[in-house]
Amino acid sequence: MGNDMAPEQAEPRGSAAKGSADRGSAARESGTGESAARESAVKDPVAKGRVTIREVAERAGVSTATTSRALSGNHPVPAATRARVLRAARELDYVANAHARALVGGGRRMAAVVVRQVTSPFYAQVAEGVEAEAADRGWLCVVGATGGDPQREMEFVRLMREEGARLVILVGGVVEDDAYRSRVAQYAQALDASGARLVLCGRPAPDPGIPALVVEFDNEAGARAVTGYLLSAGHRRIVFLGGLPGNTALDARVAGYRAALAEHGLPPEAARVVDCGLGRPAGLRAMTELLKETREFTAVFAGDDMVAAGALRAIADAGLSVPGDISVVGYNDIPLAEDFNPPLTTVRTPAEELGRAAVRIALRDPGSAAGTHHLLGTHIVVRRSVGPPRGLS
Repeated sequence: MGNDMAPEQAEPRGSAAKGSADRGSAARESGTGESAARESAVKDPVAKGRVTIREVAERAGVSTATTSRALSGNHPVPAATRARVLRAARELDYVANAHARALVGGGRRMAAVVVRQVTSPFYAQVAEGVEAEAADRGWLCVVGATGGDPQREMEFVRLMREEGARLVILVGGVVEDDAYRSRVAQYAQALDASGARLVLCGRPAPDPGIPALVVEFDNEAGARAVTGYLLSAGHRRIVFLGGLPGNTALDARVAGYRAALAEHGLPPEAARVVDCGLGRPAGLRAMTELLKETREFTAVFAGDDMVAAGALRAIADAGLSVPGDISVVGYNDIPLAEDFNPPLTTVRTPAEELGRAAVRIALRDPGSAAGTHHLLGTHIVVRRSVGPPRGLS
Protein backbone atom coordinates (compact mmCIF):
# COMPACT_ATOMS: atom_id res chain seq x y z
CA MET A 1 0.00 0.00 0.00
CA GLY A 2 2.98 2.32 0.72
CA ASN A 3 1.82 5.90 0.68
CA ASP A 4 -1.89 5.17 0.89
CA MET A 5 -2.62 8.02 3.24
CA ALA A 6 -1.43 10.62 0.72
CA PRO A 7 -2.58 11.21 -2.85
CA GLU A 8 -0.48 9.62 -5.56
CA GLN A 9 -0.59 12.69 -7.78
CA ALA A 10 -2.99 15.59 -8.08
CA GLU A 11 -3.43 18.17 -10.78
CA PRO A 12 -3.89 21.75 -9.65
CA ARG A 13 -7.53 22.63 -9.24
CA GLY A 14 -7.36 25.42 -11.74
CA SER A 15 -6.38 23.09 -14.58
CA ALA A 16 -9.32 20.82 -13.80
CA ALA A 17 -11.72 23.73 -14.10
CA LYS A 18 -10.48 25.04 -17.44
CA GLY A 19 -12.59 24.75 -20.54
CA SER A 20 -11.87 22.45 -23.46
CA ALA A 21 -10.07 25.15 -25.43
CA ASP A 22 -7.66 25.80 -22.58
CA ARG A 23 -7.07 22.07 -22.12
CA GLY A 24 -6.31 21.76 -25.80
CA SER A 25 -3.73 24.50 -25.73
CA ALA A 26 -2.24 23.12 -22.51
CA ALA A 27 -1.82 19.74 -24.21
CA ARG A 28 0.31 21.39 -26.92
CA GLU A 29 2.62 22.93 -24.36
CA SER A 30 5.69 21.24 -22.97
CA GLY A 31 3.86 20.22 -19.78
CA THR A 32 6.53 21.78 -17.57
CA GLY A 33 4.05 23.82 -15.54
CA GLU A 34 1.74 20.88 -15.00
CA SER A 35 4.62 18.67 -13.85
CA ALA A 36 5.75 21.31 -11.38
CA ALA A 37 2.23 21.65 -10.01
CA ARG A 38 1.93 17.89 -9.63
CA GLU A 39 5.26 17.74 -7.82
CA SER A 40 4.10 20.48 -5.46
CA ALA A 41 0.86 18.65 -4.74
CA VAL A 42 2.68 15.43 -3.92
CA LYS A 43 5.05 17.22 -1.56
CA ASP A 44 2.14 18.83 0.27
CA PRO A 45 -0.74 16.36 -0.08
CA VAL A 46 -3.22 18.25 2.07
CA ALA A 47 -2.46 21.82 1.09
CA LYS A 48 -5.19 21.68 -1.54
CA GLY A 49 -7.89 20.89 1.05
CA ARG A 50 -10.88 18.65 0.44
CA VAL A 51 -11.34 17.37 -3.11
CA THR A 52 -14.93 17.51 -4.37
CA ILE A 53 -16.88 14.91 -6.30
CA ARG A 54 -17.05 17.38 -9.21
CA GLU A 55 -13.25 17.32 -9.49
CA VAL A 56 -13.28 13.53 -9.54
CA ALA A 57 -15.90 13.62 -12.30
CA GLU A 58 -13.82 16.05 -14.36
CA ARG A 59 -10.70 13.91 -13.91
CA ALA A 60 -12.62 10.78 -14.98
CA GLY A 61 -14.40 12.55 -17.84
CA VAL A 62 -17.92 11.63 -16.70
CA SER A 63 -20.86 13.42 -15.07
CA THR A 64 -21.09 13.98 -11.31
CA ALA A 65 -24.16 11.71 -11.23
CA THR A 66 -22.23 8.86 -12.84
CA THR A 67 -19.32 9.48 -10.48
CA SER A 68 -21.63 9.32 -7.48
CA ARG A 69 -23.15 6.06 -8.68
CA ALA A 70 -19.73 4.54 -9.37
CA LEU A 71 -18.37 5.50 -5.95
CA SER A 72 -21.42 4.29 -4.03
CA GLY A 73 -21.36 0.85 -5.64
CA ASN A 74 -25.15 0.67 -5.31
CA HIS A 75 -26.05 1.36 -8.95
CA PRO A 76 -25.20 -0.34 -12.25
CA VAL A 77 -22.22 1.37 -13.91
CA PRO A 78 -20.10 -0.09 -16.74
CA ALA A 79 -16.98 -1.72 -15.35
CA ALA A 80 -14.63 0.44 -17.41
CA THR A 81 -16.37 3.61 -16.22
CA ARG A 82 -16.27 2.51 -12.59
CA ALA A 83 -12.55 1.71 -12.90
CA ARG A 84 -11.88 5.15 -14.40
CA VAL A 85 -13.80 6.89 -11.61
CA LEU A 86 -12.07 4.90 -8.87
CA ARG A 87 -8.67 5.63 -10.42
CA ALA A 88 -9.47 9.36 -10.50
CA ALA A 89 -10.60 9.23 -6.86
CA ARG A 90 -7.35 7.57 -5.83
CA GLU A 91 -5.23 10.04 -7.78
CA LEU A 92 -7.00 12.98 -6.16
CA ASP A 93 -7.12 11.35 -2.69
CA TYR A 94 -10.89 11.83 -2.70
CA VAL A 95 -12.80 11.01 0.49
CA ALA A 96 -16.59 11.18 0.55
CA ASN A 97 -17.88 14.03 2.69
CA ALA A 98 -19.15 12.41 5.89
CA HIS A 99 -21.38 15.42 6.65
CA ALA A 100 -23.04 15.20 3.24
CA ARG A 101 -23.61 11.48 3.71
CA ALA A 102 -25.17 12.15 7.10
CA LEU A 103 -27.74 14.43 5.46
CA VAL A 104 -28.99 11.54 3.35
CA GLY A 105 -28.90 9.04 6.22
CA GLY A 106 -25.60 7.38 5.37
CA GLY A 107 -23.31 9.07 7.88
CA ARG A 108 -22.52 7.97 11.42
CA ARG A 109 -21.05 9.64 14.46
CA MET A 110 -18.21 7.18 14.86
CA ALA A 111 -14.99 6.92 16.85
CA ALA A 112 -12.37 4.34 15.87
CA VAL A 113 -9.82 3.04 18.36
CA VAL A 114 -6.72 1.24 17.10
CA VAL A 115 -4.78 -1.00 19.51
CA ARG A 116 -1.91 -3.45 19.22
CA GLN A 117 -3.93 -6.38 20.56
CA VAL A 118 -7.36 -6.83 22.11
CA THR A 119 -6.19 -9.58 24.48
CA SER A 120 -3.98 -7.18 26.47
CA PRO A 121 -5.81 -6.06 29.64
CA PHE A 122 -4.41 -2.54 29.33
CA TYR A 123 -5.52 -2.07 25.71
CA ALA A 124 -8.89 -3.63 26.50
CA GLN A 125 -9.45 -1.13 29.31
CA VAL A 126 -8.56 1.84 27.10
CA ALA A 127 -10.88 0.58 24.36
CA GLU A 128 -13.62 0.10 26.96
CA GLY A 129 -13.18 3.71 28.02
CA VAL A 130 -13.45 4.94 24.41
CA GLU A 131 -16.56 2.82 23.83
CA ALA A 132 -18.22 3.92 27.07
CA GLU A 133 -17.65 7.64 26.44
CA ALA A 134 -18.75 7.30 22.80
CA ALA A 135 -21.92 5.42 23.85
CA ASP A 136 -22.73 8.10 26.44
CA ARG A 137 -22.78 10.59 23.57
CA GLY A 138 -24.74 8.42 21.16
CA TRP A 139 -21.69 7.59 19.03
CA LEU A 140 -20.61 4.26 17.62
CA CYS A 141 -17.18 2.83 18.45
CA VAL A 142 -15.12 0.58 16.17
CA VAL A 143 -12.07 -1.30 17.50
CA GLY A 144 -9.22 -2.50 15.31
CA ALA A 145 -6.17 -4.57 16.29
CA THR A 146 -2.91 -4.29 14.35
CA GLY A 147 -0.68 -6.91 15.97
CA GLY A 148 1.98 -4.20 15.90
CA ASP A 149 2.03 -4.19 12.07
CA PRO A 150 2.39 -0.62 10.69
CA GLN A 151 0.81 -1.70 7.39
CA ARG A 152 -2.34 -2.95 9.14
CA GLU A 153 -2.47 0.26 11.15
CA MET A 154 -2.26 2.33 7.98
CA GLU A 155 -4.96 0.27 6.27
CA PHE A 156 -7.29 0.61 9.26
CA VAL A 157 -6.78 4.37 9.53
CA ARG A 158 -7.45 4.76 5.81
CA LEU A 159 -10.60 2.64 6.02
CA MET A 160 -11.94 4.65 8.94
CA ARG A 161 -11.21 7.86 7.07
CA GLU A 162 -13.12 6.58 4.05
CA GLU A 163 -16.01 5.47 6.25
CA GLY A 164 -16.32 8.93 7.77
CA ALA A 165 -15.10 8.28 11.33
CA ARG A 166 -14.78 11.64 13.03
CA LEU A 167 -12.22 10.43 15.59
CA VAL A 168 -9.39 7.98 15.04
CA ILE A 169 -7.60 7.08 18.28
CA LEU A 170 -4.21 5.32 18.22
CA VAL A 171 -3.35 3.67 21.53
CA GLY A 172 -0.12 2.63 23.23
CA GLY A 173 3.61 3.14 23.20
CA VAL A 174 5.54 2.79 19.95
CA VAL A 175 9.09 2.74 18.65
CA GLU A 176 9.45 6.36 17.60
CA ASP A 177 11.64 6.15 14.51
CA ASP A 178 11.60 8.16 11.28
CA ALA A 179 9.07 5.81 9.68
CA TYR A 180 6.68 6.27 12.60
CA ARG A 181 7.05 10.04 12.59
CA SER A 182 6.35 10.22 8.87
CA ARG A 183 3.39 7.84 9.12
CA VAL A 184 1.68 9.68 11.98
CA ALA A 185 2.17 13.08 10.36
CA GLN A 186 0.54 11.64 7.24
CA TYR A 187 -2.39 10.23 9.25
CA ALA A 188 -2.97 13.52 11.04
CA GLN A 189 -2.84 15.67 7.93
CA ALA A 190 -5.05 13.36 5.86
CA LEU A 191 -7.66 13.04 8.62
CA ASP A 192 -7.64 16.77 9.22
CA ALA A 193 -8.15 17.44 5.51
CA SER A 194 -11.24 15.20 5.53
CA GLY A 195 -12.76 16.87 8.60
CA ALA A 196 -11.75 14.14 11.08
CA ARG A 197 -9.35 14.18 14.01
CA LEU A 198 -6.41 12.05 15.13
CA VAL A 199 -5.94 11.36 18.84
CA LEU A 200 -2.70 9.81 20.12
CA CYS A 201 -3.58 7.98 23.32
CA GLY A 202 -0.69 6.95 25.54
CA ARG A 203 1.88 7.94 22.95
CA PRO A 204 3.44 11.33 22.20
CA ALA A 205 3.08 13.32 19.01
CA PRO A 206 6.29 13.10 16.97
CA ASP A 207 5.93 16.74 16.00
CA PRO A 208 4.00 19.30 18.08
CA GLY A 209 2.95 21.02 14.88
CA ILE A 210 0.86 18.18 13.45
CA PRO A 211 -2.94 18.42 13.82
CA ALA A 212 -3.31 15.76 16.51
CA LEU A 213 -4.50 15.68 20.11
CA VAL A 214 -2.30 13.86 22.64
CA VAL A 215 -3.76 12.27 25.79
CA GLU A 216 -1.33 10.25 27.90
CA PHE A 217 -0.27 9.52 31.46
CA ASP A 218 3.02 10.29 33.16
CA ASN A 219 5.01 7.07 32.70
CA GLU A 220 8.22 8.52 34.06
CA ALA A 221 6.68 9.86 37.26
CA GLY A 222 4.93 6.56 37.97
CA ALA A 223 8.15 4.60 37.47
CA ARG A 224 10.12 7.01 39.66
CA ALA A 225 7.53 6.67 42.43
CA VAL A 226 7.39 2.87 42.48
CA THR A 227 11.18 2.58 42.31
CA GLY A 228 11.34 5.01 45.22
CA TYR A 229 8.94 2.75 47.10
CA LEU A 230 11.32 -0.21 46.65
CA LEU A 231 14.25 1.94 47.74
CA SER A 232 12.38 3.08 50.86
CA ALA A 233 11.87 -0.61 51.73
CA GLY A 234 15.65 -0.99 51.79
CA HIS A 235 16.34 -2.38 48.31
CA ARG A 236 19.43 -1.21 46.45
CA ARG A 237 19.87 -3.95 43.85
CA ILE A 238 16.76 -3.52 41.70
CA VAL A 239 16.39 -4.96 38.20
CA PHE A 240 14.12 -3.39 35.59
CA LEU A 241 12.60 -6.31 33.65
CA GLY A 242 10.87 -5.45 30.38
CA GLY A 243 12.86 -2.85 28.50
CA LEU A 244 12.26 -2.29 24.80
CA PRO A 245 14.68 0.34 23.45
CA GLY A 246 12.93 3.01 21.40
CA ASN A 247 9.44 2.25 22.77
CA THR A 248 8.14 5.56 24.08
CA ALA A 249 6.26 4.16 27.10
CA LEU A 250 8.98 1.80 28.27
CA ASP A 251 11.77 4.31 27.68
CA ALA A 252 9.93 6.72 29.99
CA ARG A 253 9.58 4.00 32.66
CA VAL A 254 13.27 3.18 32.44
CA ALA A 255 14.07 6.89 32.73
CA GLY A 256 11.94 7.13 35.89
CA TYR A 257 13.65 4.04 37.34
CA ARG A 258 17.11 5.48 36.69
CA ALA A 259 16.10 8.88 38.07
CA ALA A 260 14.89 7.34 41.35
CA LEU A 261 18.15 5.42 41.79
CA ALA A 262 20.12 8.63 41.20
CA GLU A 263 17.93 10.58 43.66
CA HIS A 264 18.83 8.03 46.34
CA GLY A 265 22.55 8.48 45.70
CA LEU A 266 23.15 5.28 43.73
CA PRO A 267 25.66 5.38 40.84
CA PRO A 268 24.52 4.86 37.23
CA GLU A 269 25.98 1.32 37.18
CA ALA A 270 23.52 0.33 39.92
CA ALA A 271 20.81 0.24 37.25
CA ARG A 272 20.27 -3.02 35.42
CA VAL A 273 17.75 -3.09 32.56
CA VAL A 274 16.76 -6.41 30.97
CA ASP A 275 15.41 -5.77 27.47
CA CYS A 276 12.80 -8.49 27.02
CA GLY A 277 9.72 -6.55 25.90
CA LEU A 278 6.25 -6.96 27.39
CA GLY A 279 3.87 -9.82 28.12
CA ARG A 280 3.79 -12.80 30.47
CA PRO A 281 5.87 -15.15 28.25
CA ALA A 282 8.60 -12.50 27.96
CA GLY A 283 8.65 -12.01 31.72
CA LEU A 284 8.79 -15.77 32.38
CA ARG A 285 11.67 -16.34 29.95
CA ALA A 286 13.70 -13.32 31.06
CA MET A 287 13.25 -13.99 34.77
CA THR A 288 14.16 -17.66 34.36
CA GLU A 289 17.37 -16.72 32.54
CA LEU A 290 18.21 -14.00 35.06
CA LEU A 291 17.86 -16.38 38.01
CA LYS A 292 20.21 -18.86 36.30
CA GLU A 293 22.75 -16.10 35.76
CA THR A 294 22.75 -14.34 39.12
CA ARG A 295 20.96 -13.90 42.42
CA GLU A 296 22.66 -10.55 43.05
CA PHE A 297 19.43 -8.57 43.20
CA THR A 298 16.66 -8.26 45.75
CA ALA A 299 13.83 -6.64 43.80
CA VAL A 300 12.33 -6.60 40.32
CA PHE A 301 10.48 -3.72 38.68
CA ALA A 302 8.50 -5.31 35.86
CA GLY A 303 7.72 -3.18 32.82
CA ASP A 304 4.04 -4.08 33.09
CA ASP A 305 1.83 -6.36 35.19
CA MET A 306 1.91 -9.21 32.66
CA VAL A 307 5.72 -9.21 32.76
CA ALA A 308 5.35 -9.33 36.55
CA ALA A 309 3.03 -12.35 36.21
CA GLY A 310 5.72 -14.18 34.25
CA ALA A 311 8.38 -13.14 36.75
CA LEU A 312 6.31 -14.40 39.69
CA ARG A 313 5.95 -17.79 38.02
CA ALA A 314 9.69 -18.05 37.30
CA ILE A 315 10.54 -17.13 40.89
CA ALA A 316 8.15 -19.78 42.22
CA ASP A 317 9.55 -22.37 39.78
CA ALA A 318 13.03 -21.62 41.16
CA GLY A 319 11.85 -22.47 44.69
CA LEU A 320 11.97 -18.85 45.86
CA SER A 321 9.26 -16.75 47.45
CA VAL A 322 7.85 -13.26 46.94
CA PRO A 323 8.46 -11.07 48.86
CA GLY A 324 10.57 -13.25 51.19
CA ASP A 325 13.42 -13.74 48.70
CA ILE A 326 12.64 -11.21 45.96
CA SER A 327 10.22 -8.28 45.88
CA VAL A 328 8.30 -7.59 42.68
CA VAL A 329 6.36 -4.56 41.45
CA GLY A 330 4.50 -4.02 38.19
CA TYR A 331 2.92 -1.30 36.13
CA ASN A 332 -0.68 -0.60 34.96
CA ASP A 333 -2.71 -2.28 37.78
CA ILE A 334 -4.70 -4.56 35.51
CA PRO A 335 -7.80 -6.13 37.14
CA LEU A 336 -5.99 -9.46 37.71
CA ALA A 337 -3.10 -7.86 39.62
CA GLU A 338 -4.86 -8.16 42.96
CA ASP A 339 -5.39 -11.89 42.31
CA PHE A 340 -1.71 -12.69 41.66
CA ASN A 341 0.11 -14.77 44.26
CA PRO A 342 0.96 -12.66 46.16
CA PRO A 343 -1.26 -9.70 45.20
CA LEU A 344 0.91 -7.31 43.21
CA THR A 345 2.10 -3.89 44.26
CA THR A 346 1.96 -1.82 41.08
CA VAL A 347 1.43 1.57 39.47
CA ARG A 348 -2.17 2.30 38.61
CA THR A 349 -2.50 3.92 35.21
CA PRO A 350 -5.87 5.45 34.38
CA ALA A 351 -6.43 3.12 31.40
CA GLU A 352 -10.22 3.43 31.11
CA GLU A 353 -10.09 7.15 31.88
CA LEU A 354 -7.43 7.51 29.19
CA GLY A 355 -9.93 6.20 26.63
CA ARG A 356 -12.77 8.31 27.98
CA ALA A 357 -10.60 11.44 28.04
CA ALA A 358 -9.51 10.88 24.44
CA VAL A 359 -13.13 11.11 23.30
CA ARG A 360 -14.28 13.73 25.78
CA ILE A 361 -11.45 16.21 25.16
CA ALA A 362 -11.52 15.76 21.38
CA LEU A 363 -15.25 16.51 21.25
CA ARG A 364 -15.11 19.27 23.85
CA ASP A 365 -12.31 21.17 22.07
CA PRO A 366 -12.72 20.33 18.37
CA GLY A 367 -10.91 23.48 17.31
CA SER A 368 -7.98 23.27 19.71
CA ALA A 369 -4.53 23.98 18.38
CA ALA A 370 -2.26 21.37 16.84
CA GLY A 371 -0.17 19.44 19.31
CA THR A 372 -2.53 19.99 22.26
CA HIS A 373 -1.25 17.76 25.09
CA HIS A 374 -3.14 16.41 28.11
CA LEU A 375 -1.28 14.50 30.85
CA LEU A 376 -3.07 12.25 33.35
CA GLY A 377 -1.57 11.20 36.68
CA THR A 378 -0.65 7.78 38.12
CA HIS A 379 -0.31 6.42 41.65
CA ILE A 380 1.06 3.38 43.51
CA VAL A 381 -1.27 0.62 44.71
CA VAL A 382 0.39 -1.16 47.65
CA ARG A 383 -0.39 -4.85 48.07
CA ARG A 384 1.77 -7.74 49.35
CA SER A 385 4.58 -8.32 46.82
CA VAL A 386 7.14 -6.01 48.47
CA GLY A 387 9.07 -6.59 51.67
CA PRO A 388 12.49 -5.63 53.02
CA PRO A 389 15.54 -7.36 51.54
CA ARG A 390 16.49 -10.64 53.23
CA GLY A 391 18.70 -9.84 56.19
CA LEU A 392 17.01 -6.47 56.87
CA SER A 393 13.65 -7.81 58.04
